Amino acid sequence: MPFVVGLTGGIGSGKSAAAQEFARLGAAVVDADAIAHELTAAGGAALDEVRRAFGDDAIGADGAMDRARMRARVFVDAGERARLEALLHPLIRAESERRTAAARAPYVIQVVPLLLESAEARRRVARVLVIDCPEAMQIERVRRRSGLDEAEARRILAAQLSREARRAAADDIIDNSGSIDALHKQVAVLHERYLRLARAPD
Repeated sequence: MPFVVGLTGGIGSGKSAAAQEFARLGAAVVDADAIAHELTAAGGAALDEVRRAFGDDAIGADGAMDRARMRARVFVDAGERARLEALLHPLIRAESERRTAAARAPYVIQVVPLLLESAEARRRVARVLVIDCPEAMQIERVRRRSGLDEAEARRILAAQLSREARRAAADDIIDNSGSIDALHKQVAVLHERYLRLARAPD
């Protein structure tokens, strides 16, 4: 297996921007959210299970899982969220492992929003990289990107691991409270570190 870094962070922290820069520098990126989108897109492998578990109204007119409706449903009901995660996570994990094993890059960045909430996911990575920024900035980014109102953004944030707990569990932290150039400079430093670690003997 290649050297694997688990990249995580709260909603709106900038995980995708960091992952894109790692990919540009030559890392392989395996993104759990992207896999989840594929599984729940029209014709996706998880759709029948979603329909069975949550009913026809979980599927939108386009034939994909209605993400907005399901988000509203699962972030007000922890039991519903656990049910959806129990359905999707094994499928996401299997596909993530397949893509990681097939990677031919010097190292792999696994983007896993719930990395630190899962002991099993944590065991599958050599290092934990947390993308961090103030919560007010996360909320503003989520509102701009997804069109969510502040109350819904705060509900999602409240359902996630706290910023302090995430920082405490990190091997590496990127401060993404500044410019995209500042983010890229921090990625470049870590890229060199991960190349060295990937080459090191076990």
